Amino acid sequence: MKIAFTPAVYEHAARFVGRTPWEVSRDAELLFAAHRAAWLEYRHQVLTVGIDIYNLEAEAYGAVIEKPDGNGIPAVHQPLLSSLDDELPAFDCGGRIPMTLAVGQRLKRELPEADVRVPVAGPFSIAFNLLGINALCEDAALEPELTAKFLWRLAENQAGFCRAIAAAGLDVAFFESAAAPPLLSPRQFHELELPALKRVLAIAAECVGHPVPCIMGGNTFPILDDLLATGTGFLICNVETDQRAFVERVARTHPRVTVRVNMEPGVVVGADRDRLRVEIDRILAFAGGRPRCVLGTGALPFETPVENVHFIREYVA
Repeated sequence: MKIAFTPAVYEHAARFVGRTPWEVSRDAELLFAAHRAAWLEYRHQVLTVGIDIYNLEAEAYGAVIEKPDGNGIPAVHQPLLSSLDDELPAFDCGGRIPMTLAVGQRLKRELPEADVRVPVAGPFSIAFNLLGINALCEDAALEPELTAKFLWRLAENQAGFCRAIAAAGLDVAFFESAAAPPLLSPRQFHELELPALKRVLAIAAECVGHPVPCIMGGNTFPILDDLLATGTGFLICNVETDQRAFVERVARTHPRVTVRVNMEPGVVVGADRDRLRVEIDRILAFAGGRPRCVLGTGALPFETPVENVHFIREYVA
């Protein structure tokens, strides 16, 4: 039973230029060289122009992205807002967004076969960075109406970003993993997040002319019906969820939706080839041969051995 394989390459691209993810994330030449080299090495299905893919919008709003130690992933350590009552700064697609768009255009020119996309974060993931997870979860529980309005506003603000991506001749890679249970309960997801999520996906689809993938890690089986209700044509089936049940549900009710079934990250990054074979065979047992299933890795850690990625592709081929 064969299955297409595509790794998810973000911070991992930095290893191809021998620099840290932080250095590559801040430099246009390094960002271009890293993703060009990674794509030439792997020929992965989607080339997403980014290292710390959830930080572009937060930084454009004014949040500070902190330099990590070693090969860690840059992140926001201090929330920009103290509460939902704080005034949300204007979002003008500043920060590193112009650099990312320019690098994306350059990659598309040099690699015409690549599907070059720019990372766009969902409203809950942006709110996560702006408020901090503790404050955001408290607000979701104690101020649900205000939280829902805040998420809707963040979703609406993504229109300018999506239009800029389309104007640059690029496509959207949409990410919203922060909203997955257990950070939000299924009820909270349905009531607070889903309206804003549907809105931002509709905005993105209108800008680029087709539905965009909804990349959400975590245990998403409890909210699968809501995810399918967004109209997306591509979902992620992560190791935290019941992967067999997830794939079977989508195949039964939405056969045109593609599912990327992700492998266990610890196995992908490890040195044990027998464990890799077992993990691939586990997924092939329920996803192999299904026309709308692909095998994925989740975000490849920086330290993932290049030969592991080649081994996976050769094994499933």
